[in-house]
Amino acid sequence: MDHYLDIRLRPDPEFPTGMLMNALYSKLHRALFDLQADDIGVSLPDHKTGVRARTPGDRLRLHAYRSRLEQLMALPWLAGMRDHVELADIAPIPAEARHCHVFRRQFNTGGPSRVKRYALRHDISEEEARQCMSKPAERKIPLPFVQVNSRSSGQRFALFIEHGALQSEPVTGSFNHYGLSRQATVPWF
Repeated sequence: MDHYLDIRLRPDPEFPTGMLMNALYSKLHRALFDLQADDIGVSLPDHKTGVRARTPGDRLRLHAYRSRLEQLMALPWLAGMRDHVELADIAPIPAEARHCHVFRRQFNTGGPSRVKRYALRHDISEEEARQCMSKPAERKIPLPFVQVNSRSSGQRFALFIEHGALQSEPVTGSFNHYGLSRQATVPWF
C-alpha cells in the first residue's frame, strides 16, 4: 500500500453531505465487492466523533497500490456521482505518515429486524424482545456512520466506522468489501 486517492464531496444545495456520502460509500462497496478487492483500504480524514457532532465528513480516502487504485478508477463505479465529487490525483503516501486501523463497529440499535431475530432466538414475543432491547438501544453512539446496502445480503444498515489509535508502523492484512479491517492499517496523515 503506497498510494492514496481523495474523493471530496462538493457542496450541494439540494442534497445534504450525509446523503451524498451514503451514496458514494454504497457505490464504493459495490465496486469493491464486484472486484473481490481485499487490498483497498478506506479512511475518513475529516470525520468527527461525538454524539452531537458525529459525521463521516466530506472526504473519502482510498489506500492501495497505485495499479490497484487505477484499476478501481477505470471502472464506471462513480456513474451518477461525477457531478457531486472532486477527484484528486492518485498520489504517493507521505513518508512521515502514521498508521491506524479503520474498522466497523456494531451496536445494538434495537431496529425492527434485530427485535424479530431476538424474539425468535429467545422464543419470546416481539413486544418482550423490544422491551429487552430498549435499554441498549437508548445508548448514544459517538461514531460516524454511513447508511449502506449490503451487496451480499441486500440489507440496508448503519455502518459505524471507528478510527483506531495511531501507530508508527504499518500492519499488513486484508480489507473487507467496505475497505475496513481490524487487522490491517491504513496510512493516516
